[in-house]
Amino acid sequence: MSVVTLTKDNFDNEVIKSSKPVLVDFWAAWCGPCQMLSPVVDKIAGETTAIKVGKVNIDEQPELAQEFGVMSIPTLMVFRDGKLSKKSVGVISRDEILNLI
Repeated sequence: MSVVTLTKDNFDNEVIKSSKPVLVDFWAAWCGPCQMLSPVVDKIAGETTAIKVGKVNIDEQPELAQEFGVMSIPTLMVFRDGKLSKKSVGVISRDEILNLI
């Protein structure tokens, strides 16, 4: 499954109303650690259809970052049944991401 670019306009449909768990990556182009984490998140998205993977560019979507209290990036959040179930801040390993899910 491919990564979905999340915006304030599609967040409800893609994340809150999703029937699958959703891994959301809050990132920015200028963030070095985000650039390290991004390929790992992309790879996970390509390996499974059991979850949906989306990314929020905080520079383009500051409202979403504010709504979910993102203070540092990269921040990963897992949503289940429309609710935030887990959160991780900073670069983590592929195995740690899979454990979040």
